[in-house]
Amino acid sequence: MKFGIIRERKNPPDRRVVLSPEECQNVLSKFPKAQIFVESSPIRVFSDKEYADKGLEVVQDMESCEVLLGVKEVPIEALIPNKKYFFFSHTIKKQPYNRELLQAILAKNIELYDHEVITNQKGSRLVAFGRYAGIVGAYNGFRAYGLKYNLFQLPKAESLLDQQALISELKNIGLPNIKILLTGRGRVGNGAKEMLDAMGLREVSADDYLSKTFNEPVYCQIDVSHYVKRKDGVKGNKADFFQNPEAYKSNFFRFAKVTDFFIAGHFYGDGAPYLYTREDAKRSDFKIKVVADISCDIDGPVASTIRPSTIAEPIYGYDPVSETETDFKNENAIAVMAVDNLPCELPRDASVGFGEAFSKYVIPSFFNEDNDGLLDRARMTQNGKLTPRYAYLQHYVDGKE
Repeated sequence: MKFGIIRERKNPPDRRVVLSPEECQNVLSKFPKAQIFVESSPIRVFSDKEYADKGLEVVQDMESCEVLLGVKEVPIEALIPNKKYFFFSHTIKKQPYNRELLQAILAKNIELYDHEVITNQKGSRLVAFGRYAGIVGAYNGFRAYGLKYNLFQLPKAESLLDQQALISELKNIGLPNIKILLTGRGRVGNGAKEMLDAMGLREVSADDYLSKTFNEPVYCQIDVSHYVKRKDGVKGNKADFFQNPEAYKSNFFRFAKVTDFFIAGHFYGDGAPYLYTREDAKRSDFKIKVVADISCDIDGPVASTIRPSTIAEPIYGYDPVSETETDFKNENAIAVMAVDNLPCELPRDASVGFGEAFSKYVIPSFFNEDNDGLLDRARMTQNGKLTPRYAYLQHYVDGKE
Protein backbone atom coordinates (compact mmCIF):
# COMPACT_ATOMS: atom_id res chain seq x y z
CA MET A 1 0.00 0.00 0.00
CA LYS A 2 1.51 3.29 -1.14
CA PHE A 3 0.59 6.32 0.98
CA GLY A 4 1.34 9.85 -0.18
CA ILE A 5 1.61 12.92 2.03
CA ILE A 6 0.32 15.68 -0.21
CA ARG A 7 1.38 19.31 -0.35
CA GLU A 8 -1.22 21.67 1.15
CA ARG A 9 -2.43 24.02 -1.57
CA LYS A 10 -5.36 25.88 0.00
CA ASN A 11 -5.02 29.59 0.78
CA PRO A 12 -4.29 30.89 3.33
CA PRO A 13 -1.45 28.34 3.58
CA ASP A 14 -1.71 25.62 6.22
CA ARG A 15 1.59 24.27 7.55
CA ARG A 16 0.13 21.20 9.28
CA VAL A 17 0.57 17.64 8.03
CA VAL A 18 -1.11 14.30 8.75
CA LEU A 19 2.11 12.39 9.55
CA SER A 20 5.35 13.85 10.91
CA PRO A 21 8.69 12.36 9.80
CA GLU A 22 8.92 10.38 13.04
CA GLU A 23 5.36 9.10 12.72
CA CYS A 24 6.10 7.97 9.17
CA GLN A 25 8.94 5.89 10.57
CA ASN A 26 6.62 4.39 13.17
CA VAL A 27 4.13 3.39 10.48
CA LEU A 28 6.81 1.79 8.30
CA SER A 29 8.24 -0.17 11.22
CA LYS A 30 4.82 -1.57 12.19
CA PHE A 31 3.53 -2.25 8.69
CA PRO A 32 6.22 -3.68 6.38
CA LYS A 33 3.83 -3.63 3.41
CA ALA A 34 3.37 0.13 3.72
CA GLN A 35 5.28 2.66 1.63
CA ILE A 36 5.17 6.41 2.25
CA PHE A 37 6.11 9.12 -0.24
CA VAL A 38 6.19 12.82 0.62
CA GLU A 39 5.26 15.48 -1.91
CA SER A 40 7.76 18.33 -1.77
CA SER A 41 6.43 21.42 0.01
CA PRO A 42 7.99 24.82 0.75
CA ILE A 43 5.54 25.66 3.57
CA ARG A 44 5.09 22.44 5.57
CA VAL A 45 6.13 22.75 9.22
CA PHE A 46 8.45 19.77 8.71
CA SER A 47 10.86 20.45 5.87
CA ASP A 48 11.60 18.13 2.95
CA LYS A 49 15.01 17.58 4.51
CA GLU A 50 13.51 16.41 7.80
CA TYR A 51 11.60 13.71 5.92
CA ALA A 52 14.60 12.79 3.78
CA ASP A 53 16.77 12.53 6.90
CA LYS A 54 14.37 9.85 8.18
CA GLY A 55 14.83 7.86 4.99
CA LEU A 56 11.60 8.93 3.31
CA GLU A 57 11.44 9.63 -0.41
CA VAL A 58 10.49 13.22 -1.26
CA VAL A 59 8.84 13.40 -4.69
CA GLN A 60 7.36 16.00 -7.03
CA ASP A 61 4.05 14.26 -7.74
CA MET A 62 1.71 11.71 -6.16
CA GLU A 63 0.67 9.74 -9.25
CA SER A 64 2.16 6.46 -8.02
CA CYS A 65 0.41 6.57 -4.62
CA GLU A 66 -2.90 4.90 -3.82
CA VAL A 67 -3.91 6.73 -0.64
CA LEU A 68 -3.29 10.47 -0.40
CA LEU A 69 -3.19 12.16 3.00
CA GLY A 70 -3.89 15.87 3.46
CA VAL A 71 -5.31 18.28 6.02
CA LYS A 72 -7.33 21.01 4.26
CA GLU A 73 -9.52 20.83 1.15
CA VAL A 74 -7.64 19.98 -2.04
CA PRO A 75 -8.26 22.52 -4.83
CA ILE A 76 -10.36 20.97 -7.59
CA GLU A 77 -7.64 21.40 -10.23
CA ALA A 78 -5.14 19.51 -8.03
CA LEU A 79 -7.36 16.43 -7.45
CA ILE A 80 -5.93 13.27 -9.03
CA PRO A 81 -8.67 10.98 -10.42
CA ASN A 82 -9.20 7.43 -9.16
CA LYS A 83 -7.34 7.91 -5.85
CA LYS A 84 -8.30 7.54 -2.21
CA TYR A 85 -8.08 10.88 -0.37
CA PHE A 86 -8.15 11.80 3.30
CA PHE A 87 -8.74 15.46 4.21
CA PHE A 88 -11.23 17.77 5.92
CA SER A 89 -13.69 18.34 3.06
CA HIS A 90 -16.12 20.59 4.97
CA THR A 91 -19.06 19.14 3.06
CA ILE A 92 -20.87 16.94 5.61
CA LYS A 93 -22.97 19.91 6.79
CA LYS A 94 -23.78 20.86 3.18
CA GLN A 95 -21.45 23.86 3.21
CA PRO A 96 -22.35 25.80 0.03
CA TYR A 97 -18.79 26.93 -0.65
CA ASN A 98 -17.60 23.33 -1.13
CA ARG A 99 -20.45 21.96 -3.24
CA GLU A 100 -18.31 22.10 -6.40
CA LEU A 101 -15.50 20.28 -4.61
CA LEU A 102 -17.75 17.32 -3.77
CA GLN A 103 -19.14 17.35 -7.31
CA ALA A 104 -15.58 17.16 -8.67
CA ILE A 105 -14.66 14.33 -6.30
CA LEU A 106 -17.56 12.29 -7.63
CA ALA A 107 -16.79 13.18 -11.25
CA LYS A 108 -13.15 12.12 -10.83
CA ASN A 109 -14.11 8.78 -9.24
CA ILE A 110 -12.27 9.63 -6.01
CA GLU A 111 -12.85 7.77 -2.75
CA LEU A 112 -13.12 10.51 -0.13
CA TYR A 113 -12.52 9.80 3.54
CA ASP A 114 -13.20 12.84 5.70
CA HIS A 115 -11.13 13.15 8.89
CA GLU A 116 -14.20 14.56 10.63
CA VAL A 117 -16.10 11.28 10.28
CA ILE A 118 -13.33 8.90 11.31
CA THR A 119 -15.09 7.39 14.30
CA ASN A 120 -15.23 4.32 16.50
CA GLN A 121 -18.26 2.04 16.57
CA LYS A 122 -19.94 4.29 19.13
CA GLY A 123 -19.61 7.33 16.88
CA SER A 124 -16.83 9.10 18.80
CA ARG A 125 -14.23 10.90 16.67
CA LEU A 126 -10.77 9.36 16.68
CA VAL A 127 -8.59 11.95 14.96
CA ALA A 128 -8.95 15.68 15.50
CA PHE A 129 -7.10 18.92 16.13
CA GLY A 130 -9.50 20.03 18.88
CA ARG A 131 -7.03 19.78 21.73
CA TYR A 132 -4.69 22.19 19.96
CA ALA A 133 -7.53 24.60 19.22
CA GLY A 134 -8.16 24.66 22.97
CA ILE A 135 -4.48 25.19 23.79
CA VAL A 136 -4.00 28.07 21.35
CA GLY A 137 -7.46 29.52 22.00
CA ALA A 138 -6.83 29.85 25.73
CA TYR A 139 -3.45 31.48 25.09
CA ASN A 140 -4.96 33.90 22.57
CA GLY A 141 -7.69 34.75 25.05
CA PHE A 142 -5.17 35.80 27.68
CA ARG A 143 -3.33 37.79 25.03
CA ALA A 144 -6.59 39.61 24.22
CA TYR A 145 -7.19 40.31 27.92
CA GLY A 146 -3.76 41.84 28.33
CA LEU A 147 -4.16 44.03 25.25
CA LYS A 148 -7.67 45.21 26.14
CA TYR A 149 -6.63 46.44 29.56
CA ASN A 150 -3.00 47.37 28.71
CA LEU A 151 -1.79 44.97 31.41
CA PHE A 152 0.74 42.90 29.45
CA GLN A 153 1.75 42.06 25.89
CA LEU A 154 2.08 38.43 24.91
CA PRO A 155 3.72 37.49 21.59
CA LYS A 156 1.50 35.91 18.98
CA ALA A 157 1.18 32.14 19.35
CA GLU A 158 2.34 31.57 15.77
CA SER A 159 5.72 33.11 16.65
CA LEU A 160 6.36 30.51 19.37
CA LEU A 161 7.67 26.99 18.86
CA ASP A 162 5.33 24.77 20.85
CA GLN A 163 2.91 24.42 23.74
CA GLN A 164 5.66 24.68 26.33
CA ALA A 165 6.71 28.03 24.88
CA LEU A 166 3.12 29.26 25.20
CA ILE A 167 3.00 28.10 28.81
CA SER A 168 6.30 29.83 29.60
CA GLU A 169 4.90 33.12 28.34
CA LEU A 170 1.67 32.74 30.30
CA LYS A 171 3.54 32.04 33.52
CA ASN A 172 5.17 35.46 33.30
CA ILE A 173 1.98 37.53 33.17
CA GLY A 174 0.33 39.16 36.14
CA LEU A 175 -3.45 38.75 36.32
CA PRO A 176 -5.82 40.69 38.57
CA ASN A 177 -8.33 38.78 40.70
CA ILE A 178 -10.57 37.88 37.78
CA LYS A 179 -13.02 35.04 37.28
CA ILE A 180 -12.46 32.92 34.17
CA LEU A 181 -15.22 30.65 32.84
CA LEU A 182 -14.49 27.69 30.56
CA THR A 183 -17.30 25.80 28.83
CA GLY A 184 -16.84 22.28 27.47
CA ARG A 185 -15.19 19.08 28.63
CA GLY A 186 -14.28 17.61 25.25
CA ARG A 187 -10.99 17.86 23.38
CA VAL A 188 -11.28 21.64 23.00
CA GLY A 189 -12.33 22.39 26.57
CA ASN A 190 -9.74 20.10 28.07
CA GLY A 191 -7.03 21.52 25.82
CA ALA A 192 -7.82 24.96 27.22
CA LYS A 193 -7.86 23.52 30.75
CA GLU A 194 -4.32 22.23 30.23
CA MET A 195 -3.18 25.82 29.82
CA LEU A 196 -5.07 27.15 32.84
CA ASP A 197 -3.65 24.39 35.01
CA ALA A 198 -0.13 24.89 33.64
CA MET A 199 -0.36 28.55 34.69
CA GLY A 200 -1.12 27.42 38.22
CA LEU A 201 -4.59 28.99 38.26
CA ARG A 202 -6.92 27.74 40.95
CA GLU A 203 -9.99 25.80 39.79
CA VAL A 204 -13.16 26.32 41.81
CA SER A 205 -16.58 24.64 41.80
CA ALA A 206 -19.53 26.19 40.01
CA ASP A 207 -21.25 26.95 43.33
CA ASP A 208 -18.20 28.74 44.74
CA TYR A 209 -17.61 30.55 41.44
CA LEU A 210 -21.14 31.92 41.49
CA SER A 211 -21.30 32.85 45.15
CA LYS A 212 -17.83 33.74 46.43
CA THR A 213 -15.18 36.38 45.85
CA PHE A 214 -11.50 35.49 45.72
CA ASN A 215 -8.18 37.18 46.38
CA GLU A 216 -6.61 35.54 43.31
CA PRO A 217 -7.61 34.79 39.71
CA VAL A 218 -9.70 31.60 39.52
CA TYR A 219 -11.40 29.55 36.86
CA CYS A 220 -14.39 27.24 36.63
CA GLN A 221 -14.98 24.59 33.97
CA ILE A 222 -18.63 23.81 33.26
CA ASP A 223 -20.59 21.64 30.85
CA VAL A 224 -24.17 21.59 29.56
CA SER A 225 -25.59 20.49 32.90
CA HIS A 226 -24.57 23.89 34.28
CA TYR A 227 -25.63 26.22 31.49
CA VAL A 228 -28.95 24.78 30.27
CA LYS A 229 -32.10 23.57 32.02
CA ARG A 230 -35.35 22.03 30.88
CA LYS A 231 -38.13 24.45 30.02
CA ASP A 232 -40.70 22.33 31.89
CA GLY A 233 -38.72 22.37 35.13
CA VAL A 234 -38.09 18.62 35.12
CA LYS A 235 -34.54 17.65 36.02
CA GLY A 236 -32.64 16.96 32.83
CA ASN A 237 -29.37 15.22 31.97
CA LYS A 238 -26.78 15.30 29.20
CA ALA A 239 -28.23 12.38 27.26
CA ASP A 240 -31.70 13.96 27.29
CA PHE A 241 -30.27 17.33 26.25
CA PHE A 242 -28.43 15.90 23.25
CA GLN A 243 -31.55 14.01 22.17
CA ASN A 244 -34.01 16.84 22.84
CA PRO A 245 -32.12 20.17 22.74
CA GLU A 246 -35.29 22.10 21.89
CA ALA A 247 -36.73 21.13 25.32
CA TYR A 248 -34.04 23.21 27.05
CA LYS A 249 -33.38 26.90 27.69
CA SER A 250 -30.22 28.74 28.69
CA ASN A 251 -29.21 28.89 32.34
CA PHE A 252 -25.99 30.72 31.51
CA PHE A 253 -26.71 34.28 32.55
CA ARG A 254 -25.98 33.60 36.22
CA PHE A 255 -22.39 32.94 35.11
CA ALA A 256 -22.32 36.02 32.86
CA LYS A 257 -23.03 38.20 35.90
CA VAL A 258 -19.78 37.18 37.64
CA THR A 259 -17.42 36.33 34.75
CA ASP A 260 -14.65 38.63 33.49
CA PHE A 261 -13.13 36.35 30.83
CA PHE A 262 -15.05 33.61 29.02
CA ILE A 263 -13.40 30.75 27.09
CA ALA A 264 -15.99 29.04 24.87
CA GLY A 265 -14.90 25.47 24.19
CA HIS A 266 -18.28 23.77 24.09
CA PHE A 267 -19.96 21.88 21.24
CA TYR A 268 -23.09 23.53 19.89
CA GLY A 269 -25.71 21.43 18.11
CA ASP A 270 -28.73 22.39 16.02
CA GLY A 271 -31.75 23.25 18.13
CA ALA A 272 -29.80 23.96 21.31
CA PRO A 273 -30.42 27.25 23.15
CA TYR A 274 -27.94 30.10 22.86
CA LEU A 275 -25.70 30.62 25.88
CA TYR A 276 -26.29 34.35 25.76
CA THR A 277 -28.17 36.51 23.28
CA ARG A 278 -27.59 40.04 22.03
CA GLU A 279 -30.28 41.19 24.42
CA ASP A 280 -28.48 39.49 27.31
CA ALA A 281 -25.27 41.33 26.42
CA LYS A 282 -27.10 44.67 26.70
CA ARG A 283 -28.01 44.13 30.34
CA SER A 284 -26.24 46.26 32.92
CA ASP A 285 -25.35 43.18 34.99
CA PHE A 286 -23.69 41.39 32.06
CA LYS A 287 -20.04 41.41 33.15
CA ILE A 288 -18.07 39.51 30.46
CA LYS A 289 -15.59 41.77 28.70
CA VAL A 290 -13.24 39.29 27.00
CA VAL A 291 -14.33 36.22 25.04
CA ALA A 292 -12.09 33.57 23.51
CA ASP A 293 -14.64 31.80 21.32
CA ILE A 294 -12.81 28.66 20.26
CA SER A 295 -16.03 27.03 19.08
CA CYS A 296 -16.59 30.02 16.75
CA ASP A 297 -20.23 29.59 15.72
CA ILE A 298 -21.06 32.84 13.92
CA ASP A 299 -24.23 34.65 15.05
CA GLY A 300 -24.85 31.67 17.29
CA PRO A 301 -24.76 30.69 20.95
CA VAL A 302 -22.17 33.33 21.89
CA ALA A 303 -23.89 36.48 20.66
CA SER A 304 -20.76 38.65 20.61
CA THR A 305 -19.18 36.44 17.94
CA ILE A 306 -20.42 38.20 14.82
CA ARG A 307 -17.65 37.05 12.49
CA PRO A 308 -14.56 34.84 12.55
CA SER A 309 -11.28 36.62 13.12
CA THR A 310 -7.93 35.78 11.56
CA ILE A 311 -4.48 34.78 12.74
CA ALA A 312 -3.23 38.10 11.35
CA GLU A 313 -5.96 40.13 13.14
CA PRO A 314 -7.25 37.86 15.90
CA ILE A 315 -9.19 40.34 18.06
CA TYR A 316 -12.13 42.62 17.37
CA GLY A 317 -14.60 44.49 19.56
CA TYR A 318 -18.34 43.94 19.90
CA ASP A 319 -20.49 46.87 21.01
CA PRO A 320 -23.50 45.38 22.84
CA VAL A 321 -25.62 48.51 22.47
CA SER A 322 -25.33 48.94 18.69
CA GLU A 323 -24.70 45.21 18.07
CA THR A 324 -21.86 46.16 15.75
CA GLU A 325 -18.11 45.80 15.54
CA THR A 326 -15.95 48.38 17.28
CA ASP A 327 -12.46 48.89 18.71
CA PHE A 328 -11.97 46.15 21.29
CA LYS A 329 -10.23 48.59 23.63
CA ASN A 330 -13.34 50.73 23.99
CA GLU A 331 -14.55 50.67 27.58
CA ASN A 332 -17.94 49.15 26.80
CA ALA A 333 -16.72 46.77 24.09
CA ILE A 334 -16.45 43.02 24.50
CA ALA A 335 -13.07 41.92 23.15
CA VAL A 336 -13.65 38.88 20.92
CA MET A 337 -11.00 36.37 19.82
CA ALA A 338 -12.71 34.08 17.30
CA VAL A 339 -9.97 32.66 15.08
CA ASP A 340 -11.50 29.66 13.30
CA ASN A 341 -8.25 27.85 12.43
CA LEU A 342 -6.40 28.01 15.75
CA PRO A 343 -4.37 24.76 15.40
CA CYS A 344 -2.57 26.39 12.44
CA GLU A 345 -0.77 28.58 14.99
CA LEU A 346 0.82 25.54 16.62
CA PRO A 347 1.49 23.43 13.51
CA ARG A 348 4.30 21.24 14.82
CA ASP A 349 2.59 20.10 18.02
CA ALA A 350 -0.77 19.80 16.27
CA SER A 351 0.72 17.64 13.50
CA VAL A 352 2.51 15.35 15.93
CA GLY A 353 -0.66 14.79 18.00
CA PHE A 354 -2.88 14.27 14.96
CA GLY A 355 -0.40 11.87 13.37
CA GLU A 356 -0.14 9.73 16.50
CA ALA A 357 -3.91 9.23 16.45
CA PHE A 358 -4.03 8.68 12.68
CA SER A 359 -1.35 5.99 12.72
CA LYS A 360 -2.91 4.33 15.76
CA TYR A 361 -6.48 4.17 14.52
CA VAL A 362 -6.57 4.59 10.74
CA ILE A 363 -3.46 3.02 9.22
CA PRO A 364 -4.11 -0.47 10.72
CA SER A 365 -7.50 -0.58 8.96
CA PHE A 366 -5.72 -0.83 5.62
CA PHE A 367 -3.94 -3.99 6.75
CA ASN A 368 -6.58 -5.80 8.83
CA GLU A 369 -9.37 -5.76 6.23
CA ASP A 370 -11.02 -2.89 8.11
CA ASN A 371 -12.19 -5.31 10.74
CA ASP A 372 -13.99 -2.73 12.87
CA GLY A 373 -15.51 -0.81 9.94
CA LEU A 374 -13.56 2.43 10.45
CA LEU A 375 -12.87 2.98 6.76
CA ASP A 376 -16.41 1.99 5.83
CA ARG A 377 -17.85 4.61 8.22
CA ALA A 378 -15.53 7.37 6.96
CA ARG A 379 -15.87 6.61 3.22
CA MET A 380 -18.10 9.31 1.75
CA THR A 381 -17.77 8.50 -1.95
CA GLN A 382 -17.04 5.36 -3.98
CA ASN A 383 -17.36 4.46 -7.67
CA GLY A 384 -18.49 7.96 -8.52
CA LYS A 385 -21.39 7.92 -6.06
CA LEU A 386 -22.12 8.89 -2.48
CA THR A 387 -21.99 5.90 -0.13
CA PRO A 388 -25.28 4.98 1.62
CA ARG A 389 -24.23 6.64 4.89
CA TYR A 390 -23.79 9.98 3.07
CA ALA A 391 -26.67 9.68 0.61
CA TYR A 392 -28.32 12.57 2.47
CA LEU A 393 -25.90 14.85 0.58
CA GLN A 394 -27.37 13.99 -2.85
CA HIS A 395 -29.69 17.01 -3.04
CA TYR A 396 -26.75 19.19 -1.93
CA VAL A 397 -24.59 17.72 -4.72
CA ASP A 398 -27.42 18.24 -7.22
CA GLY A 399 -27.70 21.91 -6.23
CA LYS A 400 -31.26 21.48 -4.92
CA GLU A 401 -30.47 22.68 -1.39
